[in-house]
Amino acid sequence: MADINLQEISDLLANHNYIAADLVTETDRAVEKMVSNRLLSAHPTFSFIGEETYVPGQTELTDAPTFIVDPVDGTTNFVHAFPAFCISLGFTVHKLPTVGVIYNPFLDELYTGIKGQGSFVTRHGGGKLRLPLKKEPEPLKDLSTCLVGAEWGSDRSGNNFDLKCKVFSKLAATKENGGAMVHSLRCMGSAALNLAAVAAGQQDVYWEGGPWAWDVAAGWCILVEAGGIMVGGNPGDWAPAVDGRCYMAVRGAPSGQKQIVEELWSVVGDGKLKY
Repeated sequence: MADINLQEISDLLANHNYIAADLVTETDRAVEKMVSNRLLSAHPTFSFIGEETYVPGQTELTDAPTFIVDPVDGTTNFVHAFPAFCISLGFTVHKLPTVGVIYNPFLDELYTGIKGQGSFVTRHGGGKLRLPLKKEPEPLKDLSTCLVGAEWGSDRSGNNFDLKCKVFSKLAATKENGGAMVHSLRCMGSAALNLAAVAAGQQDVYWEGGPWAWDVAAGWCILVEAGGIMVGGNPGDWAPAVDGRCYMAVRGAPSGQKQIVEELWSVVGDGKLKY
């Protein structure tokens, strides 16, 4: 990895020439083709994984330097003109998120992160704001003080749906009724933007099952560079794979991250998300 110029990779991914207007005028497949052509023209020896060209059983994430791209994350929001959709551009080395770029064209917000160099957000072409947005984030106490990101997903049947319903209900319920009584639940409709919100400190936790590597690779890097942590969505998984499909993100804090993880895992209980 020492031979790879990560700043150059970040600048390439953050090139507004292909992440701005075209995102809202072309289909997912057309955007992905345009992005892959530009990235691989600059780095033809690198691998590329994209949502639209993924082939089950054939496309695999390896240790090779790899661009991982979701051309439109939050497609349902895009269709409804709900302003929470983005392009998610990640870069992994040895299967580890190393560069991340997320751009929401509706709000003109650009999130970037480079391993070992921090993460930032740029709004409306202004200056870079370091993440998290608060210079001194508060300690994490317990779930009752947390704003939690949670998504229903597109699969609304079977074990995973049943477990999500149970967990969401218990997170929302009062402590007198055996719940965690979180401040509230948020369904943003985009895995990448959920991770960006946790990195910024605007959400405390994001628990999810079902996303793919292209949904989380960019946000993962941005989160970690902002002092956050990514663990598995299932209890006991402290070191999830990028393509593991079950995740929990916790914002940066001077203390309490481990306790929040374990408390949410206790809400999940004996259940297990399976993808």
